[in-house]
Amino acid sequence: MNNNVVLKAVGLQKSYKEGGRLLHVLKDVNLEVHEGESVAIVGTSGSGKTTLLQCIGGLDRFDKGLIEIGGENIAELSEQRLTELRNRKLGFVYQFHHLLPEFTAMENVAMPLKIRREKASVAQKRAESLLKAMGLADRVDHLPSQLSGGERQRVAIARAVSGSPLCLLADEPTGNLDGETAEVVIDYLLKLSSSQGLALVIVTHDPDIAARCDRVVRLKNGCILPEEN
Repeated sequence: MNNNVVLKAVGLQKSYKEGGRLLHVLKDVNLEVHEGESVAIVGTSGSGKTTLLQCIGGLDRFDKGLIEIGGENIAELSEQRLTELRNRKLGFVYQFHHLLPEFTAMENVAMPLKIRREKASVAQKRAESLLKAMGLADRVDHLPSQLSGGERQRVAIARAVSGSPLCLLADEPTGNLDGETAEVVIDYLLKLSSSQGLALVIVTHDPDIAARCDRVVRLKNGCILPEEN
């Protein structure tokens, strides 16, 4: 594993107001993820897993602490620069694929590159290459409605990495899939992480998926528990 730190969170705190009281969701969270490393974040519902991922991804502002992606402190960025960082340095995969229904698999995967104004031919070539690597070479011109659940999720992964991000954030990426299909999807995620040097952070309830990652981070009541040896 490369020693380059891709993702760094220090003293992270996040609270919400709920029913007139302050709910502390993240309490002094510290986390580092390196290039090519896969990390599973586990914990019971309400432990702060998704909130942590949202803060790391710049989708939710945090109260205190520091988050750096590729050495950039995201709290210091303007909304425009933060949007650019998400497009260039981060990839997102969710439980539901969120593919655009009116676009083909290839067009969905090429979308992040088109947003950054890459040439259409370059975006298409990259999309086709990724879909082939995902075992979807014969599905490039299919609409999401013409794909199985596992195929749609693999298209979503290809879209997430089409812009060559430093870090891939996956929130219950197999939660909507059967066991066999989930295994295929995780295979592709882990393969991408190791082959492309991606820092991979997976929020999961599945202990089998967590066990396949390089490291497991356990959250409880907004705190990271000491790692088990």
